Amino acid sequence: MANPCAEGRALSHLESIQFFQSPAHACSYLEGRQATTVFADPERQISTEEYSTLSGLGFRRSGPYVYKPYCQTCQACVPTRVPVRDFFEGRRHRRIRRLNADLSMQITPPRDNETLWLLYQRYIRARHADGDMYPPSREQFSDFLVVGRPEARFIEFSLDERLIAVAVVDWLSDSLSAIYTFFDPSESKRSLGTFAILELISRAKHLGLSFVYLGYWIEQSPKMNYKGDFLPQERLGPSGWQRYPIPPLR
Repeated sequence: MANPCAEGRALSHLESIQFFQSPAHACSYLEGRQATTVFADPERQISTEEYSTLSGLGFRRSGPYVYKPYCQTCQACVPTRVPVRDFFEGRRHRRIRRLNADLSMQITPPRDNETLWLLYQRYIRARHADGDMYPPSREQFSDFLVVGRPEARFIEFSLDERLIAVAVVDWLSDSLSAIYTFFDPSESKRSLGTFAILELISRAKHLGLSFVYLGYWIEQSPKMNYKGDFLPQERLGPSGWQRYPIPPLR
């Protein structure tokens, strides 16, 4: 349950930031729907503390833009985060960890090179040919994932020195925010998207952070409802962050 006093302090902390609302545009997630977006002033230098507070209010990042869906007639996009100390790693998760035990990992600053670009290109062509990110372009890759914020890092997963997956993540004051993951489509049996989230949860717990933000859970969107597999989790509604599944009454 949200703490009204804490939320009031958070909003007061953000008073100097201007917010803008986009015109209605086609929804990226649900076909046939219109969406509007609120975004923080892109000319304003937003601190890590402010960005962390905005994340706690349901905002996300795409490239340099910090935004939140603001649709009057639809609340399908539900901000979701995992409280890492309470996360339960189930049998499927443990199986995925075993499948990927042969991978090496390194953390790097965001950058654009041929290896990263070609992996991103293959991923978009194979997994998102029906979406608004197709066809992929080098400019799109850079604007979306390379250019952004100082908190961003690439977590790169390799098999025998061959890059097969990249998780883009922001290091916030009290959490990690999963921005995007792309991987080699030929390695789909490894469930690399799920494995990347498991690694973020483990890393956040090791660092003493509270949450991993997963973005928006959208029940009606098959490409987004996988986020419901990481339990327990918290979802942001009108009355604040709510635990899911709902704890039984005692």
